[in-house]
Amino acid sequence: MVAEATARAVNDMTARWAREAVAERNSVLTAAGVWPLLALLAGPADGPARKELAEALGTDAAHAVREGRELLAALAAADGVDAAVGLWARRTLTLHPEWLAGLPPAAHGELTGDETLDQGALDAWARRHTDGLIERMPARLAPDTLLVLASALLVRTTWTEPFDEFPAWMTAEGPWAGRELGALSRSGPDVEQVRVHSTPAGPLTAVRVAGDNGLDVHLLLGEPELPGGEVLHHGVAALGGGYPTVSGAALTEGAGPGLRVTTVPSYDDVPLLDLTVPRFTVDADHDLLEQADLFGLTTASDTSRGHFPGMSDQPLAVSAARQTATATFGALGFRAAAVTVMPVAAGSVPPPPPYRALRISARYDRPFGFLAVHRASGLVLVAGWVATP
Repeated sequence: MVAEATARAVNDMTARWAREAVAERNSVLTAAGVWPLLALLAGPADGPARKELAEALGTDAAHAVREGRELLAALAAADGVDAAVGLWARRTLTLHPEWLAGLPPAAHGELTGDETLDQGALDAWARRHTDGLIERMPARLAPDTLLVLASALLVRTTWTEPFDEFPAWMTAEGPWAGRELGALSRSGPDVEQVRVHSTPAGPLTAVRVAGDNGLDVHLLLGEPELPGGEVLHHGVAALGGGYPTVSGAALTEGAGPGLRVTTVPSYDDVPLLDLTVPRFTVDADHDLLEQADLFGLTTASDTSRGHFPGMSDQPLAVSAARQTATATFGALGFRAAAVTVMPVAAGSVPPPPPYRALRISARYDRPFGFLAVHRASGLVLVAGWVATP
C-alpha cells in the first residue's frame, strides 16, 4: 500500500510538473515513476544536491531510499500498472554495497561502455517492462555518460460500465468544431461521479470513470481560457480536497464547464448522468533536466564535481534524466447487445410520466485534462492533457 505521506509528495510533484511542462498540445507525464528514482539518489547525495533533492521530493533525504523502494514495491503490486524504472552506472564504477543493498530488485543496471550494446540493453529492458508498448528507453547514451536515470509507466484498466462508440461525432463550436471525432458515450444513474470544484482559477468540472481493478480516471474540464497546466494543477489539488466541491444531485444549471443540468419527465425519479468524451491516445517525451530545479537535479547534474559519495568514491553526476509515457482512453471491456420483441395488443394512450428526474449531461468537446488515480491511496499515476484527440 502506498504510504499517505508519499502519495501527497508524489501528487505535489505531479501538480508542479504539470503546471510547468504542459502547454497547449497533447501531453502525458508520471511523477509516480520519477519520484522513487530521485529518492534513490537523495540518500547517497551530499551538499547542495542532497538538499535540493530532498526539497523536490518533500521528504527527508535520510530515509528517502527506503521510501523510494517502498513506492516501487507498491507500484509493482498494483493491478493494471506496468512500470519501467531504472538506474544504470558504468561497469568501471565501484558502488558501495550499502547503497546497492537498499535498491529494489532490477532497479540497478550496468553500462559496459559500448554505446550500441548498452542502448540495445536499455531498449530491451523498457520493452520488457511495458509489454512492448514503450519500445525505446528515452535516455540516449553519450560517450561520457556515467549515470542514467530513466522511467516509463503504463496504466491500464477496464471500465466497470463500458461506453458506446460513435465513429463520427462532430462538435458545433470551439477548437474542435467541424472535425469528426471518435466519441465514447454512456448513461447511468450514478450522478455523484460528477463534481464541480471551486478553484482560484474558476469552476473545474471533474467526472470519475471507475475501473474494475482499483484504478480510476478523472476527466477535467476548466474554463475555455484556462491553460492545460493550470487545469491539471488544480485537478490534483481538488483530488486532495483542496477546494469547496459540489457534486451530483446538488448541482444546478451553469454550475461547471461542459455541464448541462435539467429535469426531465420520467417514469421514475432516478437521476441520470450522460457522459460524452472523445477516445484518445496521447504520448510524450520529457527531458527532466529542462526543469532541473523542479526535480532537485540542478546541482546533481553539474558534472564539474561529484555529488553522490554514498553511492561511490568516484565523482558522479546525473548526465541524463528522461521519461517516455503513453496513455489510451477507449471503450475498453466486453460489450454485448440484444433485441427483445414483445407483441402489444391495442390499448389506450399511456399516461404521462408521473415524475421529473434530474439529468446531468457532461460533454468533453474541447481540450481537457485527465488523471489516472490509484483509488485506495489517491496517488496520481498519470496526468495528461488532450489538446487534439
